[in-house]
Amino acid sequence: MERRVVIVEGGARESSVSSSPSSSCGDVDGLGSGGSGVEGLIGVIEKAGSYGGYRKTQKKECLNLARRLRLLVPLLEEIGETRHAANFPGDALGATLDRLRQAVVAADKLLKQCHCGSKIYLVLENEAVMSRFHAVYDKLNEALDDMPYDELGVSVEVQEQVELMRMQLRRARKRRDTQDMELAMDLMVVLSEKDGRNVDNAILQRLANKLELWTLCDLKAETAAIGKLVKRFGKDAQNIRQITGLFGKFKRIAGYEEPSAPDCSFSPRTLEKLPSFSVPHEFLCPIALEIMTDPVIVATGQTYERESIQKWLDSNQRTCPKTGQILDHLLMVPNYALRNLILQWCENNDFELPRKAVSVGSNGSSSELMKQVSCLVQDLSSSQPDARRDAILKLRALSKVNPDNRILIANAGGITPLVQLLSFPDSKIQEHAVTALLNLSLNDTNKRVIAREGAVPAIIDVLQNGTDEARENSAAALFSISMLDENKVLVGSANGIPPLVELLKNGTVRGKKDAATALFNLSLHQANKSRAIKAGVIPPLLDWLEDKNLGMIDEALSILLLLASHPRGRSEMGQLSFIKTLVEIIKNGTPKNKECATSVLLVMGLHNSSFVLASLQYGVYEHLVEITRNGTNRAQRKANSLLQHMSKCEHIP
Repeated sequence: MERRVVIVEGGARESSVSSSPSSSCGDVDGLGSGGSGVEGLIGVIEKAGSYGGYRKTQKKECLNLARRLRLLVPLLEEIGETRHAANFPGDALGATLDRLRQAVVAADKLLKQCHCGSKIYLVLENEAVMSRFHAVYDKLNEALDDMPYDELGVSVEVQEQVELMRMQLRRARKRRDTQDMELAMDLMVVLSEKDGRNVDNAILQRLANKLELWTLCDLKAETAAIGKLVKRFGKDAQNIRQITGLFGKFKRIAGYEEPSAPDCSFSPRTLEKLPSFSVPHEFLCPIALEIMTDPVIVATGQTYERESIQKWLDSNQRTCPKTGQILDHLLMVPNYALRNLILQWCENNDFELPRKAVSVGSNGSSSELMKQVSCLVQDLSSSQPDARRDAILKLRALSKVNPDNRILIANAGGITPLVQLLSFPDSKIQEHAVTALLNLSLNDTNKRVIAREGAVPAIIDVLQNGTDEARENSAAALFSISMLDENKVLVGSANGIPPLVELLKNGTVRGKKDAATALFNLSLHQANKSRAIKAGVIPPLLDWLEDKNLGMIDEALSILLLLASHPRGRSEMGQLSFIKTLVEIIKNGTPKNKECATSVLLVMGLHNSSFVLASLQYGVYEHLVEITRNGTNRAQRKANSLLQHMSKCEHIP
């Protein structure tokens, strides 16, 4: 045992704790069996507080729980001293300590999962994880209800400390953290398979950065964590297929590859061991037929070694060597994903890249690209229409390719002239300008710069009056810019919501989807909910629920779920026909449809039990029971909550 000081309100006290608690990710099922007394319980608390490095989505909750658990140590110290100093009857106390130990062990398991569990699983199942936190809070409070402080001679100071902790647990139990709703929007976009743009690498990169799944070390740890989930749930479970599919996208954009495994096993080793030492064909330059060290992408989308394609172009060639197509421009963009794959393969196979080629390096190529971008930005203000059009097309293409180019264009001053071109009388110039700004806005710093340059009103104008593609990309740009909370307010106050609702009603299919995504994101801000309702967003969303061919039921229900928290929103939705539609979706929809519809009905029913009564008249009860057995994890929780609420409504039989 080692001595340490525990800081409590009113002073410090010295306590004994177990030394060297393990922080590994091994099994914890037997934590409580090693020491059934006070010392064993203190050991569990110390172990629970030893993990650190929690996943970002639950980090705040984990740190608070670990801190609150440590506040129990002074109480346990005094109980231990009392039991040793006097022959205190231990039956009642033993039962209380056993309940407390069960609660602490549950907390330890939860903190461990948030320390080394799958990051993707934790964000997809965030609501279920939060329910586990709430269950732990309840267990801790229940265990402390019967603690005989006076009989044990526990000091007033420690009693106050424990009661303060219990009050904090009760507050935490009631708190609703909306942080992950922003992540949920990203996930909705990425997991959708209906629109090719929804799997844009830029969106995947942003989500990978948020989840810290970018480096080889991150990916190897996630591979191991997913492997445990596969063993637990099976590879064919719906949520596992979703997790593995998304993880595959993250590996692809990070430039890492794993060989196909017929048994679908997940092992960190598969990320670094390729099946053959022969250089993969795709790593060879089509011109030199040698492994590439500085791969670049040309206008046709083909990749070459920079030095080889530059020699080709220097010989006055203006076609793509592989396809024979004429090159629209001569810009070369670094292929970072392929370079990462090549470097990984070389490391795994002990293959050394040619030193000369590596040194031909990035400094010169970066400098060259900076010069090209600077010239293109200057041409945006050119009096020559062809030069201006050529510049904006090339910047649009460059800003789409990779994150570094977006920073480079912004640093070269490209945002200001692009914003100015939003008001240019040529509709195609407007279209290219708003699309380039959409690409640039995928960088968070650029979001602020674009808004600061006064782009929002101009984007809204293009949204109202531009071409179909310009309107689609304007809606997507408003979504991207409004990922920052301050820009949600800006877009709403600039009257950007009514034209989004208009696009939702009368746009192309892609335009409707872009409008829905933007409106969902903007409606996360309370003031924008009333703006969206006033602009008439609810009727077209209700129509979407009836249009099976459109395939946007999930999107409609997700927005309606946000608006259901607003009194006017519930009033507009609260028609019997809508309740009937919800029940039909709960009965016959896809698993995701059922989950969303149940969530909407729960929110409405909690505010007005007449909605619950109407749904019962339409036969919802048996369908909810079925969901509690076979629905998604989230749908099961919502269905159980709705059934519990029904049982508490006195006027409902």
